[in-house]
Amino acid sequence: MIAALRQRAALNALIRAFFAARDVLEVETPILSAAGNTEPNIDSFHTRFSGHVDAGSPQRWLRTSPEYPLKRLLAAGVGDCYELGRVFRNGEAGGRHNPEFTMLEWYRVGWDHHRLIEETVALVRTALGLVQRTADLRVVDYRSLYQQHLGVDPFDAPLEQLQAPLAAVRIDAEGLTRDDWLDLLMTHCIQPAFDDDSMTVVHDWPASQAALARIRPGTPPLAERFELYLGAVELANGYHELNDAAEQRARFTRDHAVRAARGAVLPPLDEPLLQALPELPDCAGVAVGVDRLLMAMNRTTRIADVLAIDFAHA
Repeated sequence: MIAALRQRAALNALIRAFFAARDVLEVETPILSAAGNTEPNIDSFHTRFSGHVDAGSPQRWLRTSPEYPLKRLLAAGVGDCYELGRVFRNGEAGGRHNPEFTMLEWYRVGWDHHRLIEETVALVRTALGLVQRTADLRVVDYRSLYQQHLGVDPFDAPLEQLQAPLAAVRIDAEGLTRDDWLDLLMTHCIQPAFDDDSMTVVHDWPASQAALARIRPGTPPLAERFELYLGAVELANGYHELNDAAEQRARFTRDHAVRAARGAVLPPLDEPLLQALPELPDCAGVAVGVDRLLMAMNRTTRIADVLAIDFAHA
């Protein structure tokens, strides 16, 4: 545990030095918010404020990332910025997950996702230096990745063809969408084959998986999004950021429809974010799971190995 604490402290110092050298401002944003994350596959913790009603909504949501307030700061003109801090996701506890964990998120004004890939790779390589490791780099688009590993076209293949490689996996298929099956192929069939000493960056995702990224028109339209893996561990998720408030509201509304169909809680939409989006400058942003990075650096599949105290013992 003591060694893990020292390594985490060294990584935090490395991250801050990395961004200080690039003139990227460190900021802090609220952990409690009146709005929650609508993403159907993420559940938020929430609590109630017992003070005076003039303070605002009594129901508050613990952030699942600092993305929304950081974008409000960007819209206000803060410029390149990052935050390193704790985030919270309900229902995620086990060997690889802890309900509270550390996230690094940063934004670069005037950049697209391809330029941000280069900086994300540079940060991970710098972090690997702490454990005297290096990593080769493979950059591949989403379609080519599925074709190379599974021989299927993720955009055009019939659903039965996507399901076939998962025939031996016990899966409750009820309610699963095409995107769900693509995610299962990634986690069960593709990621495990990634070389342990390589970084893999996957870009140009299906438009249906855009989240808060821009969509580039074409056949098919593509989300300007990337994910970075070190070995089989997903470390980073980045976007060329959407600044169309009407489109973002429509995506949030679709999220609510999915959650409602599942009988899930419907977190309030982040209206201040939607109001700020038209002023968001052209930018790219990325989130890196710091605990995941430490796990990959140490070649461990147990998140407890890189924490002072895990959820089960907190």
